[in-house]
Amino acid sequence: MKPALRSSLIFVGIALSGALLAGAWVVKEARRVGGQQQTRRALASPLGVDMAWIPAGKFTMGANDGQPDERPLHDVKLRGFWIDRYEVTNDQFAKFVEATKYVTTAEIKPDPAQFPGAPLENLVAGSVVFFVPERVESLNNHMQWWRYQPGADWRHPEGPGSDLKGRGLHPVVHVSWFDAEAYAKWAGKRLPTEAEWEFAARGGLEQNPFAWGRERFPKGLWMMNIWQGQFPSENTGQDGFKGTAPVGSFPPNGYGLHDMAGNVWEWVADWYRPDYYAHSPRDNPQGPADSEDPAEPGVAKRVGRGGSYLCSDMYCKGYRPSARQKTSPDTGLSHTGFRCVKDAPAP
Repeated sequence: MKPALRSSLIFVGIALSGALLAGAWVVKEARRVGGQQQTRRALASPLGVDMAWIPAGKFTMGANDGQPDERPLHDVKLRGFWIDRYEVTNDQFAKFVEATKYVTTAEIKPDPAQFPGAPLENLVAGSVVFFVPERVESLNNHMQWWRYQPGADWRHPEGPGSDLKGRGLHPVVHVSWFDAEAYAKWAGKRLPTEAEWEFAARGGLEQNPFAWGRERFPKGLWMMNIWQGQFPSENTGQDGFKGTAPVGSFPPNGYGLHDMAGNVWEWVADWYRPDYYAHSPRDNPQGPADSEDPAEPGVAKRVGRGGSYLCSDMYCKGYRPSARQKTSPDTGLSHTGFRCVKDAPAP
């Protein structure tokens, strides 16, 4: 395989490519949509044991009105499973690091032997960070608002000088797929398959454009943390946030899951292949055996789901339940996190 995404960024310095907490917490917030005032309360703390049971069932996966890799529509049957109600937070990830002394991909200085020809000054630990460009020529070129930031990692989301103060309950970001998998194993869980994630995200509904139904603002409420305004130059923050939001800040779907749309993209277990749906098994699909992306031949990628605070109506629309993100597994970004699932008996 060719070097994965983070590896290739080292050459150009820019992004190309989606027993934990104790105690209870309550968040009170107000949102205004179309002149209506909304007050919400998060109902529970994002405890490691706070998981929702998703009963066995079948659903229609994909979307005919989405991207080509969301087709064809196909029926999938799944066993029941448990899934985290919330995305994994900074506080939760810190407990993992404290217990295991784990070092994330972004914190490891690249080995020059693995990158022959790369300038030594580029071989520094770091991660991929969003920034507001001075001008944008085309929304088709996302290189304009991503850069490889030396010193950026989960503890320093914007790079050196930034920290997690006030963000303990925000989703952890700048974690690679490998980091997410390591956390899941430590917690006695695993990453969800792509099919499990979409089934859970739909909340018991079929073929709706949003995780909660057909209306974007039901009863005038903001339902997700996404970009408002002119992307990528201005985010008006009408939903109350211009970056990540504390997990559980928005209403849950029908299964009691928060942030299945927006906030951060979530790593899932599957390798990425754009044509996988055409021959996916119908019973408990586990994803393809390997990855192949015709857009970048030889570059292995994993799937991300759910969209992020950077998604907008004019750009990615990744907040749809069927939307897929493809990213090399060694890449961490400022808009990508994860949640876990667990195989255990039904309640």
